Amino acid sequence: MPNRAKRVAWVTGASSGIGRALALRLASDGWTVAASARRERELTALAAQAEAGPGEIVAVPLDVTQRDAVRDAVARIEADVGAVALAVLNAGSYRRDSAADFDAQAFGRHLDLNVMGAVHGLEALMPRMIERRGGRIAVVASVAGYRGLPGAAAYSASKAAVIALGEALRPELERHGVILQVVNPGFVRTPLTERNDFPMPFLMEVEDAVDAFVRGLRGNRFEITFPWRFSALMKLLRILPDRLFFAVTRRMVRS
Repeated sequence: MPNRAKRVAWVTGASSGIGRALALRLASDGWTVAASARRERELTALAAQAEAGPGEIVAVPLDVTQRDAVRDAVARIEADVGAVALAVLNAGSYRRDSAADFDAQAFGRHLDLNVMGAVHGLEALMPRMIERRGGRIAVVASVAGYRGLPGAAAYSASKAAVIALGEALRPELERHGVILQVVNPGFVRTPLTERNDFPMPFLMEVEDAVDAFVRGLRGNRFEITFPWRFSALMKLLRILPDRLFFAVTRRMVRS
């Protein structure tokens, strides 16, 4: 991570789950964290929780699906808080879907939040970091983006798009001194995964996930992924021939 007198980070999706825990961890490490989410009350409580620590959390309420609002928020953060050295584009959501009850509007909402939310952040950040020839952006995708999974057509598609987006941008940003990383978590105990009504292999506690997240931010590897055992299994699915892959995923289809 950048080592500056005042290190400014911007974390989206910061009102709960990994985003909230990461914002607190960064503040405890001395960062000034601009924390964004739609729920202003939760952000205010989050900022208050960090008041006794060495860093600071500044609440920046924001709907990342709104392009102009994201651009204005980044401009305000850089003017009022400081130049963003680290951005974690974490906002996202998941709801189960099915072929029998396929909903194009629900699919579009996944893309708006999981993909375009990240795209809007990148659009606002990249020119600034390129001009400064420095900075780090971590975009949160998922191991579900490795291959399409039954019950997660929209989620897998959106996270696959985020992974491809990061792969496409990384080489060019490197030339400008900007580090882009993609974060692919497995199952982490958060309010989002509490909705799941199926077994979640290698379920991690959020603090353990944040430990792995922060370790990844200290290095330059393109992919940050955890827990490693589940990530390895999902990467195996990615390289399986279609015949074997579908033999596995057929067992995931609900009757």
